[in-house]
Amino acid sequence: MFDQYLAESVDRKEIPGAVLHIQHKGRTVFHKAYGGFTDRKQREQLITTNTIFDLASLTKVVATLPSILWLLDHSRLELDHSIQTYIPEFSHPEVRIKHALTHTTGLPADLQMVKREESRDILYEITQLDLLHSPGKQVLYSDLGMILLGKIIERISGLTLDQFTKTYLFNPLQMTNTSFNPQEPDLTASTEWYKNHYIQGEVHDEKAHLLKGRSGSAGVFGTASDVAKLGIYFLYPTAQQVIRAERMQQATTHVIQNRGLGFEVWSGQGKELSCGRRWSEGSFGHTGFTGTSLWVDPKEELVVALLTNIVHYGRKHQMSRIRPHLHSLIHSSLIN
Repeated sequence: MFDQYLAESVDRKEIPGAVLHIQHKGRTVFHKAYGGFTDRKQREQLITTNTIFDLASLTKVVATLPSILWLLDHSRLELDHSIQTYIPEFSHPEVRIKHALTHTTGLPADLQMVKREESRDILYEITQLDLLHSPGKQVLYSDLGMILLGKIIERISGLTLDQFTKTYLFNPLQMTNTSFNPQEPDLTASTEWYKNHYIQGEVHDEKAHLLKGRSGSAGVFGTASDVAKLGIYFLYPTAQQVIRAERMQQATTHVIQNRGLGFEVWSGQGKELSCGRRWSEGSFGHTGFTGTSLWVDPKEELVVALLTNIVHYGRKHQMSRIRPHLHSLIHSSLIN
């Protein structure tokens, strides 16, 4: 059912292309590519299971969250530490690391309109913003706190974000096709038309672009199988020795208004999340603006990585409808 639905979504030109990777009870049960794209040289390309996608905001849980967990695990910072401890120019000492992870900083959702070719100091602009409300009181999904966390990772480690994640996360987890600023753009699915060509191998997100492709909120590229590896690690945190299991579990058990540390967490009721309503209470996941997502159902031992380049068709699309329906079909097909 889900295979046909995704194929038909491509045929109807709702999605240009996709790769769907499903793990169930520790086994790969589905891994398939669909559709294609026009590359930056105006050539038509088919998507394969090895195609690398711009993960967009999946960066927040693929790179930033596990990096912070690694630093916590190595006693390099604490969740209750003030962001100002590491970014002295930030105007609000009351905002903590945990607030950025749970999207409760009080910062706005985003900066005023950002364009790719502007010359703007993104970090400075964030540090000077007023808070909309007191930290810890209200969830407002925001790129800005995650950008601050990316800078904190760099300042504590002395490494750039791409160096840190490659050394301490992606290499140990054998996520060999995951990186910031991919070295082989032709292996990536192009995203949006910009000026006179499709963006390919460069981050789609404007703020991340101005931050040289390295941001705590966006910028990572990867394959569906690599993204699934991270989901498997969160599902079976004792399987690797990168971050302690209890630290990993912290990310999905400290929940405020459907938000864990980084992840959305499905409560089983209330507003439908992108996994749909069939998934077990405690399922956790995240999405990306380019049409990407990762969902994990711990009860059913189910991991679903869906990568698309839906913005290839523009920013008005049906992903908010497609995701929950597809994930509901997957769940009902695999879970008795």
